[in-house]
Amino acid sequence: MPLKEKKKEKEEKEYFGESFSEVQEKNRDKEQTSLPFDIPDFATLLKKQGYALAGSHSAVKTCLWLRKAMNDEGFCYKSKFYGVQSHRCLQMTPTLLCNQRCLFCWRPTEVPVPAPGEWDSPEKIVEESIACQRKLITGFGGSPNALRERWLEGNEPNNVAISLSGEPTFYPYLPELIAEYEKRGFTTFLVTNGTVPSMLAKVNPSQLYMSLDAPDLETYLRVCQPKSPALWDRINESLDIMREKCSRTVIRTTLVKGENMFGPEGYAELIKKASPDFVEIKAYMHLGFSRLRLDRSAMPTHAEVLQFSKELAKHLGYEVADESEISRVVLLSKDGKKSPVKKASCLD
Repeated sequence: MPLKEKKKEKEEKEYFGESFSEVQEKNRDKEQTSLPFDIPDFATLLKKQGYALAGSHSAVKTCLWLRKAMNDEGFCYKSKFYGVQSHRCLQMTPTLLCNQRCLFCWRPTEVPVPAPGEWDSPEKIVEESIACQRKLITGFGGSPNALRERWLEGNEPNNVAISLSGEPTFYPYLPELIAEYEKRGFTTFLVTNGTVPSMLAKVNPSQLYMSLDAPDLETYLRVCQPKSPALWDRINESLDIMREKCSRTVIRTTLVKGENMFGPEGYAELIKKASPDFVEIKAYMHLGFSRLRLDRSAMPTHAEVLQFSKELAKHLGYEVADESEISRVVLLSKDGKKSPVKKASCLD
């Protein structure tokens, strides 16, 4: 193997726990056998789940709240917390690969994802993701229940949630992808599991989310089932990097009863490293493929989420800024407000 390729494989193992060539080889073997849940192939699975492929490895999917907004039935908590218009929000991912198999994930983590042979350009992904969004919402244009004005606005999305399935920081041109969306007038919300700190250091979206779903290594290994235990060290490195980011930052925790809903002081010590503008504490929802791994009783009530959030806030020195009972999510901030002050180090 040439020296350049050996170096690339070594870096991939450090970042992802294994190299892309190893991922490809494993997935080829798995694709030769029958997939679980009576699904004949990966493409059929994506279609059944309502995904639209944008290019060769990216995907777009509309969410429940986009549909509700189109029909004038309300907006999601991102609208309440951050001013995002649900019907103009494009939810996508530049890769379906992930290095964790979280118990609470509604995605089909049990199904192997084919690794791309090569990466599409940011320009192609942006162009095709917008086209996919327009195609997915076509039906609202003739629906008697939908507001036509909302549908027309929805055809011109202005916020992208780079958070759908897979880990977006695997995409090597993520900074360029974010820049391409922003060039077209989008605000950019990026969600990462924090396992690729080298990429986290490079990106500057409008809002940077990082998931933190365990207060310690033991819980992380059990709940998130990473490809490598070493990824916990990468997560801690990413927390330190977040502290220096100019983007609006958010730590997001999904609470699962009986699994990770304990130790608020442990979460607090980790979150202090990042010093985020916001902390979102959200209930696990018994949806999608997570129903095969968890019982419905693992879903906390909103009252339980609020109580845990208040305990966490005490340890952090944060305050409750807002909440959404229907989504079972609580927002914490340093001053109890929803508009964070720009970090002094980032002011011009």
